[in-house]
Amino acid sequence: MNEKQRSILLDSSSRFPPPPGVKLSYGTAGFRADASILQSTVFRVGILAALRSLTTQSVIGLMITASHNKVSDNGVKIADPTGGMLTQAWEPLADALANVPDSLHLVQLVDDFVMKENIPLEGVPLAVILLGRDTRPSGKSLLEAAKQGISSIVGAVAVDMGVLTTPQLHWMVRSRNKGMKATEMDYFNQLSSAFRCLIDLIPPESAVNMMDKLIVDGANGVGGEKLQVLEKVLHGLDIQIRNSGKEGVLNEEVGADYVQKVVPRGFAPADAGMRCASLDGDADRLVYFSAIQNSNNRILLVDGDKILSLFALFIKEQLSIFNDNEGERENNSYLATLGVVQTAYANGASTDYLKHLGLQVVFTPTGVKYLHEKAAEYDIGIYFEANGHGTILLSEGLLHWLDGRSSEPSLTSKGSVQQKAALRLLAVSKLINQAVGDALSGLLLVEAILQHMGWSIHKWNELYYDLPSRQLKVKVVDRSAVVTANAGTMVVRPLGLQEAINAETGKLYTGISDFPASKYPRGRCFVRPSGTEDVIRVYAEASTDEAADNLANSIAQLVDQFLGFRSS
Repeated sequence: MNEKQRSILLDSSSRFPPPPGVKLSYGTAGFRADASILQSTVFRVGILAALRSLTTQSVIGLMITASHNKVSDNGVKIADPTGGMLTQAWEPLADALANVPDSLHLVQLVDDFVMKENIPLEGVPLAVILLGRDTRPSGKSLLEAAKQGISSIVGAVAVDMGVLTTPQLHWMVRSRNKGMKATEMDYFNQLSSAFRCLIDLIPPESAVNMMDKLIVDGANGVGGEKLQVLEKVLHGLDIQIRNSGKEGVLNEEVGADYVQKVVPRGFAPADAGMRCASLDGDADRLVYFSAIQNSNNRILLVDGDKILSLFALFIKEQLSIFNDNEGERENNSYLATLGVVQTAYANGASTDYLKHLGLQVVFTPTGVKYLHEKAAEYDIGIYFEANGHGTILLSEGLLHWLDGRSSEPSLTSKGSVQQKAALRLLAVSKLINQAVGDALSGLLLVEAILQHMGWSIHKWNELYYDLPSRQLKVKVVDRSAVVTANAGTMVVRPLGLQEAINAETGKLYTGISDFPASKYPRGRCFVRPSGTEDVIRVYAEASTDEAADNLANSIAQLVDQFLGFRSS
């Protein structure tokens, strides 16, 4: 690092001293805390983003949001060149930068890292970082801190993309690095064009007019605001937006997280039975629901597991079309792999349904970064968490083959069912946000598939019925005492705990979806350490509410016996 760079870093970082006694950790959501203590952290993440851009020689994204957290919180995270999350290899540097005590130590840390990674700091090549923020009042000042951090690295340029959903920024980063147009209007136009294509390709025999409008809870956040813009360029979908952000407080009794239990604010008894959707605060999660009449605000929840199942069913149907015609099989030179990726928190009924369809279902540890990485191993990888975060990934090889199937007269006759299937899958690749989970693009894909199937939300919900499940937390002396394997479903330490869990459920453990024969019909449970506090999380499900309750409580008692305060 030359003296000019050292001087700039020392001067700028001295204006953003870290708050005393605060230690932050970079996780799946980046850094997240009360907005009042984040100025220094966001400034330093600006430095990190600039270094990442120089290292990869690519456009990087920096998003200021706290998603479904309360409005007084905020956060910051980085989008890598693919549009995905910051590589895990750089997370330790993020932690170190955020927590270094003063400017001198900060400059030394950067200098050491730059030398180790051989990062050029002479202004060539140029570093480009796209910035976005959600609608939180604290976002403006934090954005300025990010700009200061970026500009403290010689040759780094911050490009303010304005108020965005988190998925929009990730999409822009991915598109810029692929050499594609990447403005917000380009995003809206691509989504609306792909949606229109899927609607136009609905077979006449299954086409149905969705008689009722779609009511969307915008969580009083950026998603509601952007959906209003998107609606203007859409055709074929009647949307009514509630909690758009013009009135009401972000995430307060609204949003995809809140609606997991009850009807959000802004909905009335007259909405009972209607098809409704809910976004979270930065529009990277989506769930559907329908209020139940005369039920004291209870809902029929159609969560991420059901969205995954709908997508998987539709895509499997399109792929099967290529093999249905005997005369076409000789041209089917691409055997696409289709994989469905879940975590152990996915309801067992959804896993059973997907396996019954003949799909390959694999499990990863909890966390979007693990799901996304695994899904990328397939030609078509679909992943969703129950909370509504997920997407579909399609390989370049498959897209090239589909493009040929859809356009080459020698490969398929114009207007054939095979050509239409190829066009549908190509439209899915443009409609879905392959960088990250996106509530807006996911919502349009759900709506297109429901119209294709001719299904109501109630018909969709009947794909399967969730098993009752329970989640508990057990306070322990040291959460690190628990070590798990097999996607977080089997305890390998402390010795004896997994055997005790197996004995309670009445089975020999052989895999995620095993069911015991007697004590808890269709019972399944696992324990895992929290990532943030000294508690062990217990998950249990069974065929009845009573059995799920009993199983969860029994396993919680076992955890307490092995690891709780009484055991110490």
